[in-house]
Amino acid sequence: QVHLAESGGGLVQAGGSLRLSCAASGSISSNNAMGWYRQAPGKQRELAAVIRSGGSTNYGDSVKGRFTISRDSAKNTVYLQMNSLKPEDTALYYCWTSPVVKPYNSWGQGTQVTVSS
Repeated sequence: QVHLAESGGGLVQAGGSLRLSCAASGSISSNNAMGWYRQAPGKQRELAAVIRSGGSTNYGDSVKGRFTISRDSAKNTVYLQMNSLKPEDTALYYCWTSPVVKPYNSWGQGTQVTVSS
């Protein structure tokens, strides 16, 4: 079983920055993909960013060029640097991980990001 502990959410003005962190513990391999999804009220959960063990990344269209995902594999920690934040970035941000072989999803509890206009 994997436990994901998120931190770094909060309230920020439009144009500001936040950095989210997620530390994984339990049955996790450095080969796991890790990432962030987000869910705004009344909307479906969507991809923010994913990073694989080799360092390749994918970003949701709405965050490309503004968000940067990174990881410290030695610490099983993934980060999301969010710049130029917009009110539409307001959402609950969930940390996610899955093994590459025999994939299954593990989710954190979520951290709230609120961007005021």
